[in-house]
Amino acid sequence: MPVLTRAEAQTRAQLLDVHRYTIALDLTVGADAPTRTGEEIFGSRSVIQFTARADGDTFVELRPAILRSITLDGRPLDPEALTENRYPLTGLTAGEHELAVEADMSYSRTGEGMHRFTDPTDGETYVYSQMFLEDVQRVFAAFDQPDLKAVFELSVTAPEGWSVLGNAVATDHGDGTWTCAPTPPLSTYFVAVAAGPWHSVRTEHAGLPFGLHCRRSLAPYLDADADELFEITRQCYDRYHEKFEEPYPFDSYDQAFVPEFNAGAMENPGLVTFRDEFVYRSAVTDTERQTRAMVIAHEMAHMWFGDLVTLTWWDDIWLNESFAEYMGYQILTEATRFTDTWVDFAVNRKGWGYDADQRPSTHPVAPAPDAVPDVASAMLNFDGISYAKGASALRQLVTWMGEKDFLAGINIHFARHRFGNATLADFIDSLAQATDRDVHAWAESWLRTSGVDTLRPVVTDVGGTWSLTVTQNGSRPHRVAVAAYDTDPVDPDRLVPRGRFETDVPDGGAPAEDHPGRRPSLVVLNENDTTYAKVRFDPTSWDTVVRSLCCVPEALSRAVVWNTARDMVRDGELAPTEYLDAARAHLPRESDLAIVQGVLGFAATQIADRYLPADRRPAALATIRDICRDFLRRTEDGSDGSLRLIAVRHYIAAAAQPETIQEWLSDGSVSGGPELDPELRWRILYRLAVLGALDEAAIAAEERRDPSATGQEGAARCRAALPLPEAKAAAWELLFTDDTLSNYLFIATAQGFWQPEQADLVREYIPRYYTDAVALADRRGPAIADAAGRYAFPLHAVDRETLDLGESCLDDSSMIPALRRKLADQLDDLRRALSTRPPSA
Repeated sequence: MPVLTRAEAQTRAQLLDVHRYTIALDLTVGADAPTRTGEEIFGSRSVIQFTARADGDTFVELRPAILRSITLDGRPLDPEALTENRYPLTGLTAGEHELAVEADMSYSRTGEGMHRFTDPTDGETYVYSQMFLEDVQRVFAAFDQPDLKAVFELSVTAPEGWSVLGNAVATDHGDGTWTCAPTPPLSTYFVAVAAGPWHSVRTEHAGLPFGLHCRRSLAPYLDADADELFEITRQCYDRYHEKFEEPYPFDSYDQAFVPEFNAGAMENPGLVTFRDEFVYRSAVTDTERQTRAMVIAHEMAHMWFGDLVTLTWWDDIWLNESFAEYMGYQILTEATRFTDTWVDFAVNRKGWGYDADQRPSTHPVAPAPDAVPDVASAMLNFDGISYAKGASALRQLVTWMGEKDFLAGINIHFARHRFGNATLADFIDSLAQATDRDVHAWAESWLRTSGVDTLRPVVTDVGGTWSLTVTQNGSRPHRVAVAAYDTDPVDPDRLVPRGRFETDVPDGGAPAEDHPGRRPSLVVLNENDTTYAKVRFDPTSWDTVVRSLCCVPEALSRAVVWNTARDMVRDGELAPTEYLDAARAHLPRESDLAIVQGVLGFAATQIADRYLPADRRPAALATIRDICRDFLRRTEDGSDGSLRLIAVRHYIAAAAQPETIQEWLSDGSVSGGPELDPELRWRILYRLAVLGALDEAAIAAEERRDPSATGQEGAARCRAALPLPEAKAAAWELLFTDDTLSNYLFIATAQGFWQPEQADLVREYIPRYYTDAVALADRRGPAIADAAGRYAFPLHAVDRETLDLGESCLDDSSMIPALRRKLADQLDDLRRALSTRPPSA
C-alpha cells in the first residue's frame, strides 16, 4: 500500500482548500456482500466539499472492504479505479467541488481505524476510532494529511441501547441516529467517534459539559474514582486557563476509557480516548494514580498545542508531544496534590530518552524535513526522544529564558496560528518575539542535534576554598543547579546540605569557579534535573554516594543520583553487582515511590535478566527478594500501602520457589496484607506458571473466576508461560500463524512466551522468531509489528548467536519500517548487554 509522501502532501495542499466533511457511519448492519457479516464491517458515507485552486489532478485516500459508489459533482465515477488506498481524481477544474463516497469498511482488532471489542464479562460490544497518522482512511474517505483542516459534521446510526460520543456535543434523535455538532476546523487524524452501551458520569465546569465514559462492566470502578478524575480535570483546566490567553477551543470535554487501546491516550479534540486500564479494577500505588493524572494533564495540553494549532507535516510531531509532556508534568505539580511529579519523570521517563538517544537509530528532537519523507517514517520517531528528551529540552529552555517569557511566546504562537497549522520555525519565531535571548541559536544546538551530553565535575581543594570545573562531552549549552553536601561529623552516614548554586556550562565545559570553605563531601551536578545530560561524580563524591545515597535530602536529587548509577551500568563504568549492592544498602530506607519502583524495575528487568550471566541471576533475584522483605517488614503497620504493594509485586516476580506465593494464593492475602485482588492473583499465577507449579486446570479455573478482558489476558500470559513443549507450540501458533489474536491478547501471549528460566525449552524458537516476525508484520501491519518487536523479541537471549541472527534479519529489504526500527533498537540493546555482562561465576 502506498504511503503519503511529504512531496505529495505539499503538492495537494497547494492545489486544494478543503472546507467541510459530512460523515455518516452506520454501525447497525453489515453489507450484503456474501462473505461478510455485520460483525465485520460497517457502512461509511463521506461528502467532501473542497476548492481546487487551479486545474489539476490529485487523489483521495480510502481503504474499504467494498467501495460501493463514488461521485464527483454528482457525476458517477468508476469504483474499479481505486488502486489500493488511493482513488485518483483527474482533470479537476479550478473552483468548488463535492466528492461523495459510499463504502463498507472493515472493523479492526489491532487498535487501528475503527476498533471493535466484545466484553467477555457481559457480551456487550463497543467500537471506537483511532485515526492517527493514516488510519482515518480505514473509516471514511479523506484527503488525509494534517494541513488540510476542515469542519466535520458526523452522524452515526447505532444499535438500540448504545450511546455515541464524538468531537462535539452529540444529540440522540431517538431512532438510533446520533448527530454531532459541527466542529471547528480539524485535521483528519483528530476525528473521533466512540459508540456502545457506555457507562457515563457527567458534570459541568466553567459552563462546559465534562464527561467520563467506560464499559458497563467497569462502571463500579469508574464511579469509585469519578470524583478524583473530575477534580484533576478541573484543576488542570483552570490552571491552563491561567497560563494560556486563548480559551479552551471546543464545545465539550469528554474522556472515554476504551478497551484494547494501543497508546496511553489520544488527544482527539473534545473526546480524549484513554486505555481503560486507567479505570482501576485492583489496588494501585499512588504513583500509578499520579501517572493517570499526568496523562490527563498531557492530553489536555494538546487541546491547545496540537489541536488548536496543528503541525504542518509529521516532522514536527515531536513538538506536540514534547510540549504536552512538559506541560503535563508541570501543570500537575502546580495545580494538584501530586507535587513531586518531576521525580517520576526523572526516574521513569528520562531514561527512556537517554536510551533512545544512544542507539544508532537516534535522531534530533526536531528532525530535518527530509528525514521524515513519508508517513511511515513519521511513526518511527514516536520514541523517547520525541517525548522525554523533547520535554527535557523544553524544561531547560524554560530554565534558560524564564517561564514568563516562555509563556508569552506560547500565547503569541496560539494567537498567530489558531485553528491553523504551524512549523518549528513558526514556534521559534513566536518565542523570539517574547525574549531578547537568541532562541534560534538555542534551537539549533538543542533541537537539531542528536546524542546525550555528559557533564563531569572536577573538584579540588585550593587553600581555604574549593573549586569546581565542569567538563563536558557534548555540544549543547546547559544551565544547571549544583548542590553541595557535607558529612555530618556526628553521624558519618548523614548528609548536611551546604548550599546550592546555578552555573552555565557552555559548549566545551565550564571554567573553574572558586567557593569558600573546604571541599564538600558530595557535589551533585544538575541536582534539580532541569537539563538533559548524563552526569558523573568526582571520586570523593562517588565514595559518599556509595555510603550515604539514601541520606540525600531531596527526592529529585536522589533520582539524579540513581539515574547516574543506571547510566554507569549501561556504559560499563559500574559493575551490575555494584548497582545491586547499592540498592540493597539504600533502597529499603527510600520513601519516594517512583524511585523504589524505578530502581527495583531496573534491577529486575535489566540487571538480573540481561546484564548478569544466567548463573548469577539467582543471587540477583535473592537480593531483590531481600529488599522486598525489608519493605514488607517496614510497612506491616499499614503505614504505606503503596510501598507495600510495590514490594509484594516485585517479590512475586522474583520468587525462585513457589511455596510462599502459593501460600498467599491459598490464603487469599499476603501475610499482613494486602488481600489478593484479581491483579495480584494473576501475577502469582503467572509466576507459578513460569516455575512449573501451575497447570491448565488452574488457569481455566481462574479464568472462570475472573471472566473479564483482563482475565483473558492473564490466562493467555499464563498459558504461554507454561514450561511445556506443547504450550510453547500452541502459543507460537497463536502469535505467528493464527492471526486472530487482538492486539492485547497478542501482547499478553508474547509476554508469557520467553522466560529466562526456560532458555533451553525455547531455544529452538529464536531463529524462527526472525523469519516469522517479518512475515507477521507484513500481514498484520504496523501495530502488530510494533508489538512483535517490543514484546515478542527474545530479550532473555543475551548471546552472540541471537545477535548474529538479528543482524542477518535486518538485511531483509522486505521488512516493514515499524518492525525494522524495533528490531534495530532491540539488537543495539542486546549489544550493550553483551558488552556489560561480567563473566560467569
